[in-house]
Amino acid sequence: MGALLLLFACLLLGALVARFAKPPAGTVHGINWWLINIALPALVLELVPRLKIGTQLWFPAVAMWVVFFGAWLLAACVGAWLGWSRARIGAVTLVCGLGNTSFMGYPMMQAMHGKEGLAVAVVADQLGCFPLLASAGVAVASIYAGKSPEVKAIARRILTFPAFLCLVLALVVGALGGWPEAADSVLAPIGATLTPLALFSVGLQFKFQLGEKQLSALVVGLGWKLLLAPLAAWGLGVAAGVGGLPLTVGVLQAAMAPMVSATILADEYRLEPALANTILGAGIVLSLITVPLGNLWLGG
Repeated sequence: MGALLLLFACLLLGALVARFAKPPAGTVHGINWWLINIALPALVLELVPRLKIGTQLWFPAVAMWVVFFGAWLLAACVGAWLGWSRARIGAVTLVCGLGNTSFMGYPMMQAMHGKEGLAVAVVADQLGCFPLLASAGVAVASIYAGKSPEVKAIARRILTFPAFLCLVLALVVGALGGWPEAADSVLAPIGATLTPLALFSVGLQFKFQLGEKQLSALVVGLGWKLLLAPLAAWGLGVAAGVGGLPLTVGVLQAAMAPMVSATILADEYRLEPALANTILGAGIVLSLITVPLGNLWLGG
């Protein structure tokens, strides 16, 4: 309970600081730089060598792909039916197909399932959501913005991402028996900064401005991201005989709020940025209720 209260407190503090304290320009950029380039790699290096590689670890990663391509199919079909613009279809696909499996997923999984659950959450993020963002996410953004995706740029983005490189290194270290205790004593406190700073950063960026004729996209998008997507992931896991933490964490990561980076990508490609930010803000607030409820339903 205390860990979940910490998440709420950090998120609320970020929102209050953004509203009343007027933080210096570049604060969010600076925090996110630390999280992506220092805290997240340290966390991956600490946790992954301890991860017990089992036959069910494919599920948390594959579930993220189900969420993304399910969102694309739903947005394309509903968009054609309701007459959405190409920009709206692209925005809903990106924001509701990619989850906030790191900045929100890591702290929430740690709060509900400890370091074992956090290690599984890393698999879902680093082998699921991140490669999706850098590949299929960029491809969708390019297609709906009328541009051609660059395969070389996508491959370079994946192969040079700090956390991905650390994931490869951590798997090697784990196979060799793990880090010495002195290395863990350095990596652990650095990685621990991710939880409070990530939620604080999300709070700083929180926005909710429902524009005209955006309600249908909001309902369809979040209906998929927060309810139908985790149910689809659960169905896949049960049908494949997956159980325990891989099933629980995979389903909960599928239920996570929309990804901040996906919203930024939608903004870069001019895919209804206002709608993307509205879905992001509403999704963050609602997921703080729906994810813990989903955890209870799964027996967590």
